[in-house]
Amino acid sequence: MQTEPKPGTLYIVATPIGNLEDMTFRGVRILQTVNLIAAEDTRHTGKLLQHFQIKTPQISYHEHNRQSRIPELLEYMANGQAIALVSDAGMPGISDPGYELVIACIDAGITVVPIPGASAVITALSAAGLPTDRFVFEGFLPAKAAKRREYLESLQTESRTLIFYESPYRLQETLQDLATVWGGDRQIVLARELTKLYEEFWRGTIAEAIAHYSQREPQGEYTLLVAGNPPVHPQLTEEQLKAELLQIMTQGISRSQASRQLAKITSLPRRQLYQLALSLGNDNEQ
Repeated sequence: MQTEPKPGTLYIVATPIGNLEDMTFRGVRILQTVNLIAAEDTRHTGKLLQHFQIKTPQISYHEHNRQSRIPELLEYMANGQAIALVSDAGMPGISDPGYELVIACIDAGITVVPIPGASAVITALSAAGLPTDRFVFEGFLPAKAAKRREYLESLQTESRTLIFYESPYRLQETLQDLATVWGGDRQIVLARELTKLYEEFWRGTIAEAIAHYSQREPQGEYTLLVAGNPPVHPQLTEEQLKAELLQIMTQGISRSQASRQLAKITSLPRRQLYQLALSLGNDNEQ
């Protein structure tokens, strides 16, 4: 369903992360019909606009001018203009100052409409071969080594797949810090040049990645995906398991449900726990 941009609205428009064919029809239409495009780099976005024959005027909005630019953009929208926000690549607001403009619009009662499209995080995750059911995106790690290691220590027990952005200039240092804090055996995937001609996914352990990039100069921006730390479940005795089951069942939960709940916590077979539950007092099942 095609509709004209609504006056006084901010559109968050995803742009390709490399391959221009990933630009959506809706994204092109919105960029063609809004009053103004707020771009992270007007020269970079200008090439995209030229490719799709979009003549909408641009205004810069980036890390260094956001404080002065936000009130100006809010005034434009308060006067009925529709504005599209774009970053250099991918979905605006992900590891860039677009977030602050979105918050300002929400606080001012201005409608914010997302126009979805390419994102390096999801693109890399989909093909990495690491668990995708639960993951956490951490953006760029701190540039200073001490703070970076401290931050990695805070994530040491994280069981979800971890995703980071990293520049080629800090990649080798970051890999060394990953090995120091988390050990070299964790599985890691390094994705670069996503959607481009020389797209690459390198897969192995952290230690193997260090060896690989000691022989090869990192090039391009990287998306790092690291396997989470599997949760360590305590080994409970049979009596302890019975006590846990009884504690759950005293809350009015049936033996079957209590067994299922404890199985998730301990990773033990539900049937084994149900047999233990049967040996306990009165049946709580209705």
